[in-house]
Amino acid sequence: MKKILLLLVLSATTFAQQTRNPVSTVLRDALPGRQKNTVAAIEEMPADKFGYKPTPEQMSFGEMAAHIIEGNNFFCANAGDVPQPKVEDLKGTEGKEKLVAAVKASFNFCADALAKADDSKLGDSIKGFDGKPRPRAWAFLALGSSWADHYAIVAMYLRLNGLLPPSAQAKK
Repeated sequence: MKKILLLLVLSATTFAQQTRNPVSTVLRDALPGRQKNTVAAIEEMPADKFGYKPTPEQMSFGEMAAHIIEGNNFFCANAGDVPQPKVEDLKGTEGKEKLVAAVKASFNFCADALAKADDSKLGDSIKGFDGKPRPRAWAFLALGSSWADHYAIVAMYLRLNGLLPPSAQAKK
């Protein structure tokens, strides 16, 4: 156990020494997998199920796709210290083709924005969704957790419709 802990500490120390921006690098490294699974999950849902809601109080699948787009654009812009893209405000009722394209575009924007992310700006002040000031680090943490949360939600919606989410499918 002590050897494992020592290896983890040494690996983390080596990683931090190898990169000037370890936090930004972790997000950039996570992006391709999050993008692949989330986009694939949204593509997996049949078009006629984009209005599906597990309960009346929850977002529909289409509304969840629109929420993912909004979250990606907001958090990635703040993490990368770049302006949010000028995009149509989607409600989630626009249809599968349009929503899938917009989800893909939001992840592509994240790649561009995170390429500019710099850990030296983590303490800078930004505004949250509520307009209140927060440190830029908040956007980094919120982005990583939103990717996990959003994928879990769309995966659950798929399962509730008898479909297997991408991360549960056999490797091709």
